[in-house]
Amino acid sequence: MSVTKVNPSRPYLHYAPEKNWMNDPNGLVFFNNEYHLFYQYHPNGTTWGPMHWGHAVSRNLIDWEELPIALYPDQHGMIFSGSAVVDWHNTTGFFDDEPGLVAIFTHHKDTDSKVVQSQSLAYSLDDGRTWIKYKGNPVLSHPTNPDFRDPKVFWHHETDKWIMVLATDQTISIYSSQNLINWVFESEFGTNIGSHEGVWECPDLFALKVEGTKEVKWVMIVSIGDGEGLTYGSRTQYFTGSFNGKEFISEHSEAKWLDYGRDQYAGVTFSDIPQEDSRRMLIGWMSNWRYANQVPTEGWRSQMTLPRELTLKEFEGNTKLVQHFPKELDNWFNHTSEIERTVDSSGLNIEVEQGPVYLSLNTQRPKSGELQIALNYSEQTYTLIQLNFNEKKLSLKRSKSGRVNFSELFSKDQELFFSDIADLQLTVVIDTFSVELLLNEGEYALTSLQFPNDSLKNINLKVSTGEVSIRGMIKQ
Repeated sequence: MSVTKVNPSRPYLHYAPEKNWMNDPNGLVFFNNEYHLFYQYHPNGTTWGPMHWGHAVSRNLIDWEELPIALYPDQHGMIFSGSAVVDWHNTTGFFDDEPGLVAIFTHHKDTDSKVVQSQSLAYSLDDGRTWIKYKGNPVLSHPTNPDFRDPKVFWHHETDKWIMVLATDQTISIYSSQNLINWVFESEFGTNIGSHEGVWECPDLFALKVEGTKEVKWVMIVSIGDGEGLTYGSRTQYFTGSFNGKEFISEHSEAKWLDYGRDQYAGVTFSDIPQEDSRRMLIGWMSNWRYANQVPTEGWRSQMTLPRELTLKEFEGNTKLVQHFPKELDNWFNHTSEIERTVDSSGLNIEVEQGPVYLSLNTQRPKSGELQIALNYSEQTYTLIQLNFNEKKLSLKRSKSGRVNFSELFSKDQELFFSDIADLQLTVVIDTFSVELLLNEGEYALTSLQFPNDSLKNINLKVSTGEVSIRGMIKQ
């Protein structure tokens, strides 16, 4: 259920720390009826700095309570990215009769001669409120590789062991363990596969059923850090294939993109969502390393994406990750209005209330022309979503969206090319500083920041030529 926002310069729906800097989500886990969101956090400034693990919890994936810092730097270095799991059967020996939470994270230490990254453990006996670092840290290190980080760990039931996927420069290394303490190298993935524009980071590996079939495929998610001369800045690719407990084998060599916008990065999924729910839920960092330290917020910097439910679906022989906003989002909005209109070049204007907006549209693809959706904040401030049916291209234009001059990349158009579909479905969630867009029932995603100085006043729909019938709804 929606609540009154106290501070009008913060998001309604998206998690952001009360103050200071945040980046990658870490340790997403469900335990004792709570979703835990840990994240990279700098408590002493609004730009990247010595990393800690911040912490928030939620019971509905939308409303988050910020808790005290979970993990602080120590003699082994800063606390970089990682994951958290429930040790149901006390494989670690950290617990007595009840299961507990274990965090697996990267220690990052800069010395005069080199950078050292190693994997360490901490555990909690009180539902994640306080943490005890394992006295034998680190539990996994590498003698030479300075890029050895971001462990994502899960229990592999088929082989009865823990699996870790770890970012190792331009590849993902896979390790296994019986107890989360002693690790064995199994294999390496990524050579001559996918995009290598930047360093590989923040991997995830999980199984999903292909919709409408009994087939199960494995999904490997890999984020790519920003590098000199890159067109898009940081972004995220994924692979589909098989995993046997030792090796992940991709069924394709080209990168598939998780999101076509500039502002979804380092996304990972929750561990230990109960079997009766069984959803695979992802949260990403809503920013881009090209301008993350410069975005114009005051006192705090960065927010997370909305959670996304992931499924697999076949599209003309190509298996794709499909994304949906969680059902819990429906409970946040108080009012729903139906839209059923024929729209032409004169346009349809939809007035909106202050607050977040959920817009869902269905339309048959016209023979030619362009559908334009304008998010109007003032006469001079607006964001445009354009669907060009001749080119089969969706563009999001934010050069007039408000404060944009902090980055050259920020003003450039974002676009995706869609398949030749007869019926087009579009879902857009608009919050204070963001637009999250899902096209064709989640086949394509585009996530974008924006920084208007005013609240959203209205949404205008129009086509360049002819007319088109639009059905849908708006929730506020």
